[in-house]
Amino acid sequence: MSAFKPQQRRLTIRGRDYHFVSYEGHPADVRKQLTSAPPMWFLMVEGRRIPVFPCEPSQPLPEVDAALSVWVADNAVGPAPAPRGAGPRTGGDETRIRWSNWWGTN
Repeated sequence: MSAFKPQQRRLTIRGRDYHFVSYEGHPADVRKQLTSAPPMWFLMVEGRRIPVFPCEPSQPLPEVDAALSVWVADNAVGPAPAPRGAGPRTGGDETRIRWSNWWGTN
């Protein structure tokens, strides 16, 4: 029987919730053509697992949370949005065509 204990971590980063689960590694299986895999952390998204990085069961939880947060910042979210009013204005009232009569001229 395995001594590996799966862990779950839920983090909220920039207002979004992320669910991570650690899974036990497995040995290679020649018959099924599977290579060996170490214990890994996975991001759970709509029933799918996305590999994140190898899991070290003895690593303290604050360090795990910090590493998962760094991974999310590097891989799962884009750059921080620019504050409103910063940078050039795109779109808006200046780009609209204004008609005195929607159907054209009379």
